[in-house]
Amino acid sequence: MKTDTIFYQLFESFPGIFFELINYPSEEAENYNFSSVEIKQLAFRLDGVFLPRLEETNKPIYFAEVQFQNDAKFYSRFFSQIFLYLDKTDLENDWRGVVIYPRHQVESQQNLRYHELLNPQRVTRIYLEDLGDMDNLSLGLATVRLVTIEEDVAIEKGRNLLRRTQQEINDPKIRSDILQLIETILIYKLPRSSHQEIEAMFNLSDLKQTKVYQEALEEGREEGREEGREEGRNQGIDEGELKAKLESIPRLLALGLTPEQIANGLDISLETVNSVINN
Repeated sequence: MKTDTIFYQLFESFPGIFFELINYPSEEAENYNFSSVEIKQLAFRLDGVFLPRLEETNKPIYFAEVQFQNDAKFYSRFFSQIFLYLDKTDLENDWRGVVIYPRHQVESQQNLRYHELLNPQRVTRIYLEDLGDMDNLSLGLATVRLVTIEEDVAIEKGRNLLRRTQQEINDPKIRSDILQLIETILIYKLPRSSHQEIEAMFNLSDLKQTKVYQEALEEGREEGREEGREEGRNQGIDEGELKAKLESIPRLLALGLTPEQIANGLDISLETVNSVINN
């Protein structure tokens, strides 16, 4: 699953969740702007940076990193990028680091040379498994926890989150954004989930309008540009176009469409769709 994308989308749309994670009131986000920061001369990018508003000179800069794989060189890169940024910026604010791990076991133990920096006053290390049961968390933290929940209970927990969102969020725009974020997490997390389960959670007509659905269709188009000659000739379809359609079938099935809907939507035979599904 594209965890970096998920988290940065989450923090950009709902920055208050970040401050909940580090045990601050979610309202603290009102004093910050979330962005990615690029230092062009050095060709590197810090993707998760909470920059204090200019008038907030006493508040620290937060550098957030999502790390879901064990990487012996993670801390060397993390601190190098931070100090390079601090060297180039005109801001004089203090700084804090925040690293988000799914589990304790993912963190590299090769950090002896950084132990002075890895104290809680300077760097907060968050292990999502420690957040506990989703039912006992705020809606924001429960959405974060959904990223690492076991697949066999993800559908059930997702349904609970959808119900809570409908009940707890009155603002239609915010409610819609949270629902789409939950949907995105589930689609990436459960690519093999049956279409009945996904369709039961989200209205199909709404699903087809989402960015995730459109990206899945476009992925298939891009991957099929160079292939599909013989079958395309047999069906009278451009070879690249046919291959794109065939590559789209598993993703569209995972997004909740039935084989019949896929065949109609892609304008190919049901037999062809079933052949791809069964192979």
